[in-house]
Amino acid sequence: MASDAINYLDTILVPLSLFITIGYHAYLWHYLKHKPSHTTIGMNMLKRRSWLRELNQGSEKKGTLAVQSLRNALMETILTATITILITLAMAALTNNTLKVSNLFTSAFFGSQTGKTIVLKYGSATIFLVASFLCSSMALGFLIDANFLVNALGEFSINPRHTETIFERGFTLAFVGDRVLCMTFPLLFWMFGPVPVVVSSLALVWGLRERDFAGNLSRTMNKTCT
Repeated sequence: MASDAINYLDTILVPLSLFITIGYHAYLWHYLKHKPSHTTIGMNMLKRRSWLRELNQGSEKKGTLAVQSLRNALMETILTATITILITLAMAALTNNTLKVSNLFTSAFFGSQTGKTIVLKYGSATIFLVASFLCSSMALGFLIDANFLVNALGEFSINPRHTETIFERGFTLAFVGDRVLCMTFPLLFWMFGPVPVVVSSLALVWGLRERDFAGNLSRTMNKTCT
């Protein structure tokens, strides 16, 4: 009976956690597609397009702003890629020790601690980390190209649509890499049991919702000002 309860918790709560985070991002994508001005991501995207249009008209002030934005995005993407590598190395070092002490976590709260389950726990988190690293690495390449194209707009006859495409691909891949890294953290809590996975997923979705939607951000700023 105890083993059935343990397997039941892992089977139900972990997929529920993934459904919560993936479902939230599907909802965010739907909102971004139909009402981009209601999300901070959509507002930033519209601002970047405005910068590029004004760059084509020779606005040096907007050019400086665009380059600074690219620099900040590059630093953030490099940080995300670095964090994924560090966590992956730490997980590789902890895997052997976890197999040795797995017999200490015998409570149903910690879920199944069999060898296959432990491999699944670390393997799923590693897959998300590798995906985040790949997205961040590709984002760096696009952002570096975008930085060059932005600086060359006034000197060479470059298609503005091509520059805008490279620009948006870099920021989109950086966003995806950041979000995949965020989705990895609930999976890392799986080593402590399926219940922390659900709790951390709910906390993650709540924090991201406050950040992603412009209405929530403006209300928070108004409360801070008052």
